[in-house]
Amino acid sequence: MKFSELGLSPKVLAAVEAVGYDTPTPIQEQAIPHVLARRDVLGIAQTGTGKTAGFVLPMLTTLERGRARARMPRTLILEPTRELAAQVEESFNSYGANHKLTVALLIGGVSFVDQLKKLDRGADVLIATPGRLLDHFERGNLLMNGVEILVIDEADRMLDMGFIPDIERICKLLPFTRQTLFFSATMPPEIKRLADAFLSNAVRVEASAPSTAATTVTQLLVPSGRESVDKRAVLRKLIRDAKDLTNAIIFCNRKRDVAVVQRSLARHGFSVGALHGDMDQRSRMATLADFKANKLTLLVASDVAARGLDIPAVSHVFNFDVPTHAEDYIHRIGRTGRAGRKGTAITIATPLDRKYVAGIAKLTGQPIETLEVEADDELANARYAKRGQKPKPAETKDAPAEAKAPAEADAPAKAEAPVEAAKAEAPAAAPEKVAEADAKPDERSGSNQRSRGPRRPKGEPRPQRGKREREPAREMETAFGSSEDVPQFLLRPVRTST
Repeated sequence: MKFSELGLSPKVLAAVEAVGYDTPTPIQEQAIPHVLARRDVLGIAQTGTGKTAGFVLPMLTTLERGRARARMPRTLILEPTRELAAQVEESFNSYGANHKLTVALLIGGVSFVDQLKKLDRGADVLIATPGRLLDHFERGNLLMNGVEILVIDEADRMLDMGFIPDIERICKLLPFTRQTLFFSATMPPEIKRLADAFLSNAVRVEASAPSTAATTVTQLLVPSGRESVDKRAVLRKLIRDAKDLTNAIIFCNRKRDVAVVQRSLARHGFSVGALHGDMDQRSRMATLADFKANKLTLLVASDVAARGLDIPAVSHVFNFDVPTHAEDYIHRIGRTGRAGRKGTAITIATPLDRKYVAGIAKLTGQPIETLEVEADDELANARYAKRGQKPKPAETKDAPAEAKAPAEADAPAKAEAPVEAAKAEAPAAAPEKVAEADAKPDERSGSNQRSRGPRRPKGEPRPQRGKREREPAREMETAFGSSEDVPQFLLRPVRTST
């Protein structure tokens, strides 16, 4: 099937042809006709299958009729992250090249003034994160009673990561006759029940089974030690030994680990950048732009980069930490192997990650192939360096086992030697030296500590330690305030009434 058979307008078809696409993906083929028919749609498909174009193209065809008014957007698209919202804006600018539509992007980390200027001109398409959208609404910067189409992208993420109260509040502000579109790569049963509350007689479109990984991605599991230094050494070895690695995304569970791994790779000479939620918006967009332009080979990121980011040329994905939620694993490895390309996803797992690995295998329905990585000198040195120890010399395989026997045989004999014999061989110390040694402070306890004094002779009973008796208070020779020099006014006689 071709795009021309889906009912899209000539302007949209010309833009799609200019981009270089002629055949729709399965999710686009099934979802676009229902969106053009003004039906509510619940779309589920693997990452990298073109879900964004599945709602952008029919929305452009619908928006050709009519015009937006000031501060009253015609369509609303909600995204969980700033990066994904900016990416959807790029899709509208690309596919809407032949349309004179105003697209407003409301995300955090950007000035309110610039966003307000676009709202005042009238936004045909409003792309926003829930928090910044509600901030503008509370300030009276926009009205949402003119929204015709509502799109909730990455629906499971929006509903599962604390956005439920915001989504419910936003839906109450929108007209009841709106058209609602849900798109996501995973849809657990509990999230499905929440989605049904916002949809009316929806059409369920499944281009693939829910929570399945793309077949173009090779999945591997690499065991590692528990310590973070072991995992970093394993990661460096995997990167150096990787075949056909053009660029890669390294995912960590915590923002703190993102900075640690990024600094570690930079010290070892890798071209690497970091991306997490605590960075300001300008730094986040600059880092992502450098990675897309191949100025950075590696990108260490949190799950903020796991959803919807379309970087087709990513060859490898490394999970430095096993995700605690199995659905996040699907989204992470979906950053590679996109648009029919081959990709590799390698997960570093410690013995403590067994239950998370089992959850991933249960969700995907297939176990992950294990790849053994030998602990080389770099791994061993890393372990000892963290503990402040020197690495042990490697034992040669040709050394005979009997070489250790004499030393081990002599050890018990030395242990059984009488202590009195050693004392008899040692010359008696002079009493002057003993007294001098007792007077010196103990060097083992530090030079700032006082001397312990002479040691108690062996056999002498330990003195009893009782409470110290308080010394009697010394009587002052002269009472305070009294003196021989008495002021004259005190010596005057006192007149008394008779």
